[in-house]
Amino acid sequence: MCQPRLRNIHSLFTIFEDSAKSVEGRMSVLEIQPEYGYCVLVAVGSSFMLVWKAMKVGQKRRELKIKYPTMYSPDNDLFNCYQRAHQNTLEMYPSFLTLLLLGGLHSPITSALCGVVYCAGRVVYALGYYTGDPKKRVRGGFGYLGLLGLLYTTGRLASQLLGWY
Repeated sequence: MCQPRLRNIHSLFTIFEDSAKSVEGRMSVLEIQPEYGYCVLVAVGSSFMLVWKAMKVGQKRRELKIKYPTMYSPDNDLFNCYQRAHQNTLEMYPSFLTLLLLGGLHSPITSALCGVVYCAGRVVYALGYYTGDPKKRVRGGFGYLGLLGLLYTTGRLASQLLGWY
């Protein structure tokens, strides 16, 4: 009575073993290179950039006596510039981190450098906005070159995993 059950279990393991062997030849192995640490450092550094921007908004809020939970002031454009510089960076942050950390698996040094360019662009963007003249925010537009580089490195990772090159 026990014998048929054992045979069924053995058959089940054989099926798993055979399917694992067929996948094994096609499997990509991701190796995290030591240089990936640079991507991690850029990710950590970028969080300090967010804290700096949040502190600038809080400082301007106290200075101009704009109470919480008011997100944007109906009558103070300077505060709105500070708030917008921070908010826009927060809107892009999940995409930035995703691209940085995934692209870094394929090209860690290139991705880290692109991440630094992106973060530097976000700082210049904020400093331009902090003047009160929203047009000056475009000075930080070069940061998008870093983001494009991250799109490229992440695309390379995807194509490598799919065996396209």
